[in-house]
Amino acid sequence: MKDIEGKKVYETPDEILDKSHTALIVWDVQNMLVNSIFNKEEFLNNVNALISKARDAKIPIIYTKITPLPKKFQPKPSLASNRSFEGMPKDALELAVKPSENEVVINKNTASLFIGTNAEMLLRNAGIESLIFTGIATEYGVESSAREAVNRGFYVVVASDAVSSQDKEAHERSLLNMQRLIKEMPTSEILSILEK
Repeated sequence: MKDIEGKKVYETPDEILDKSHTALIVWDVQNMLVNSIFNKEEFLNNVNALISKARDAKIPIIYTKITPLPKKFQPKPSLASNRSFEGMPKDALELAVKPSENEVVINKNTASLFIGTNAEMLLRNAGIESLIFTGIATEYGVESSAREAVNRGFYVVVASDAVSSQDKEAHERSLLNMQRLIKEMPTSEILSILEK
């Protein structure tokens, strides 16, 4: 850890993922998305391992959930691209992993953790400085939210094998894009740090 201008600056993965200031973000792990990804079994195993370890370590967990707006209130570009959730089975938008009663679920209408939600307030109130991102889809909400979190002053770690997409190539490109700005680690390394 460095002291720069009176600020404690974390440098190592152990410092960045210290349990006292870290939260786990479980991004849009909803039935319709989980059933469309290229690595469903590996993904669910890794996400569930991170959730379990976060619970053991008393790390806050925040789940996000796509919550479509009524058509009249959707932006025109969304309507033009036919990204409609109408006619889907009732459980399609339900979470494929089950939050416990003290964990937060954020209903959101964009591919951002921060636009139109109280996520930043919740994180700041809890003293969170570092975020571990898991979820679907890597190239959409995970990447945009991870980048925005860095812009808002959070340390970010993306669990590289606990994010996914229905498009494997887009997922891999997104991981390559993020590497320059955001720390990526496999689930096993994150778990070993959280076990300390």
